[in-house]
Amino acid sequence: MEYVGIDKQIRRNNFNSVLLLIAFPVLLLGMFYLFFYFSRTDGEDPNLLFLRVMPFILAGTGIWFLIAWAGHSAFIRMATGSKPLERTENKRVYNLLENLCISQGMLMPKLYIIDDDSLNAFASGINNKSYSISLSKGIISKLEDEELEGVIAHELTHIRNRDVRLLIISIIFVGIFSFLAELAFRSLRFAGSGKKSRDSKGSGAIILIAIVVTAIAYLISLLLRFGISRRREYLADAGAVDMTKKPYALANALRKVSHDPAIEAVESRDVAQLFLDNPKPSSHKAASWDNMFSTHPPIEKRISVLEQFV
Repeated sequence: MEYVGIDKQIRRNNFNSVLLLIAFPVLLLGMFYLFFYFSRTDGEDPNLLFLRVMPFILAGTGIWFLIAWAGHSAFIRMATGSKPLERTENKRVYNLLENLCISQGMLMPKLYIIDDDSLNAFASGINNKSYSISLSKGIISKLEDEELEGVIAHELTHIRNRDVRLLIISIIFVGIFSFLAELAFRSLRFAGSGKKSRDSKGSGAIILIAIVVTAIAYLISLLLRFGISRRREYLADAGAVDMTKKPYALANALRKVSHDPAIEAVESRDVAQLFLDNPKPSSHKAASWDNMFSTHPPIEKRISVLEQFV
């Protein structure tokens, strides 16, 4: 097998991710076109309908994207309950982060803490002004210095590689498909509760078509998002090892995290994918299904890869 250096992997991964992100708006337009095609009546031209509505689709998507782009930091803080961590509150964490940033020639991101005894962490942001690293109270108190340094280096790698920016963009687009799918389901429920008539049956058929089309588009958007996020965790682990030269430390940290990664305040699965480890559902059946569509590779595999370098 041909050896691929970290820099080459980053370039290749970023190129593939850009292609995936281009696919999101294309998928959105394709979804609406299929809806017009299958729901058309006799004499209607789906191409003409689509061209008429396309500017409104693009405008609505643009407004959604701009709002989410501008307010993503506040939305994520509210979803995770994270609060600023001042240097005077924990010099240990600040020193670990500052030393890593100096060694890599990086600007120091903001630090936040999540008031939860579970062990997890994540990075977020779209530029140097908004980049941040959030650590749970549990991961700060329960990891040794070398282990915590490995976790911080992992999150710094996500920032350096622009992973967080790409993931936030993918979250925004997946959110659009999720909203449209939910809207279609609610419309069918509302139509089913009304009076039965020929018109209501026709509208019900149209709504059913909308549900099928949006559900398929939502599933495809999830698969595109997984293509972005899963491969990047291995690369972030490798970047952390490159920064610290201590693969055993990150492996030990991941092993401890795997025992208790669930942050109680986080209910959104979209936000959960930003974390160092994305907790799986508790039931065996749900966990098996979730593994197929997980945003993270199994943490056991990540530990196994790291232990090969020890």
